[in-house]
Amino acid sequence: EVKLVESGGGLVQAGGSLRLSCAYTGVTAGDYNIGWFRRAPGKEREAVTCISLDDDKTYYSTSVKGRFTISRDNAKNTVYLQMNSLKPEDTAVYYCAVPCSTWYEPWDEYDIWGQGTQVTVSS
Repeated sequence: EVKLVESGGGLVQAGGSLRLSCAYTGVTAGDYNIGWFRRAPGKEREAVTCISLDDDKTYYSTSVKGRFTISRDNAKNTVYLQMNSLKPEDTAVYYCAVPCSTWYEPWDEYDIWGQGTQVTVSS
C-alpha cells in the first residue's frame, strides 16, 4: 500500500523560502515517479513538479521553473520540494502524489496523494 505524508508548509512573506517534505512508503524506485501538485482556492489543481526515483529526470511547471527544486533521498524514502522566491500566487495546498510524468504535460492522472500541506505567501 502506497502512503504519502507531507510536511513543511506554513506562512511566509513574498520572496521567502519553504521546504516541503514527502515521506513515502510502499513505493519502490522504478515503480512510480513522485511529484507535487497544488490546489489554490477556486482553481483547478496544477501539476507543479515530478521526479523519477531511479534517475535524475525531473519536470517543473513553467510557473515554478527556476524557483522550485525537487529532490529525493531514497535512503530516507523522502522527496523534498525546496521553494524559493515565493510569490502570493504560490499560495495553495500542496499535495505529494503518484504517479506523475517527467515529460508529459499537462499531467493530471494522479492515483494517490497525501493529506496536503498549506502554503501561504503574504504580500
